Amino acid sequence: MVAAFAEETGVRHVFVREPGLAPGPHAFTRRPKVAGHGLSGLFPDDLSGFHDGAQVALPVALELVRVMLRDAGAWCRLEVPGVLAVHLGEDGDVYIGSNIRCDTALTLANALGFGPVRLELSPLDAVYEEEPGVQRPADDVFWARPAWCLSTGEAAILEEQPAFNVSRRYRLTTDNLDSVRTRLTPRARLYVWPELSADVTAVLADLPDDIAEFVWEDHERQIRGTIADREQFAEVVARIGGARAAAVRSGYVSRRHPLFTGVLPDADGVLRARWRTDPAPSDHTWAFLSTLHVGDTVTGTVTGIADSGKASVDIGGFTAAIELPELSRRPVRAPFDMIAPGRAVTVRILDVDLVRERVSLSLKSPPTGPTLLRPIDE
Repeated sequence: MVAAFAEETGVRHVFVREPGLAPGPHAFTRRPKVAGHGLSGLFPDDLSGFHDGAQVALPVALELVRVMLRDAGAWCRLEVPGVLAVHLGEDGDVYIGSNIRCDTALTLANALGFGPVRLELSPLDAVYEEEPGVQRPADDVFWARPAWCLSTGEAAILEEQPAFNVSRRYRLTTDNLDSVRTRLTPRARLYVWPELSADVTAVLADLPDDIAEFVWEDHERQIRGTIADREQFAEVVARIGGARAAAVRSGYVSRRHPLFTGVLPDADGVLRARWRTDPAPSDHTWAFLSTLHVGDTVTGTVTGIADSGKASVDIGGFTAAIELPELSRRPVRAPFDMIAPGRAVTVRILDVDLVRERVSLSLKSPPTGPTLLRPIDE
């Protein structure tokens, strides 16, 4: 049936969108329902061609439909933007949308006894754009962040999710960061994590009550991971007890705490992937700092003054800084001569550092400006 709609709309190639593989969240003992998730012969063994945005010929798309109908273990949306969309539900229903009336295909569907029903839209339409917030792209600024975090010892592990229920992990170093970046799957979701613990015994002695994600470095220095429930914990612990390093995280996404996340944009820099990462606090910081521009004025509240004279200012929930020389064009003996904690101030943005997550402010007016910025009288 899908072939009939494709022929009537003139479609010869389609795009894979939001792919995923079984098994589901309790992954340790389950195996794919069919060897290779039903994708053997359609894609390389490493499934490098099965990713969001991959363009496949119509015969491959039709095989993917058959894989999904057989519940073999792989799933995806198949779409040609503005022309054709094919979505398969868990109950075997097939939702086909097109930009024209496909009367010939509908007649054939009725003749074959499928009983097609017209709908306003597919219940499986992607609705990621309705989620709040802005998705952070894994662009050059994003990659400068792990480079800096590596220099401070804050980051060490990159998790790549090229499809739902699929994760690949890499140990990052200052030497391999660029090479790892070039090997990643197009449009993958990325999560940057801190270093694993070398005290594996202590890690495995403190397990959550229900579902957990186990991540470990084996003796071949490969970073591996799996998700298991409490009934499977003993088997997992026995498997990884001799690992070089390990970490145990909650199996619930809302309780996982990566350092920061992102989604790979296309080669032209445009983020076309629709799926989202669950944002880490650093991602919220990035989103806020991205709205700030050098030279703009903002209002904030002084939250503290260091012995060095540097003042901390809360601007929209983010703590920015005013160095002592930026308090006034006149000599300042002590910062308390100009400001005090709890005081509201209007300040000018001097610098926004998205990599180090720092914002520098000034109470001084611009060199060519006639207006002196000053504390706001209460």
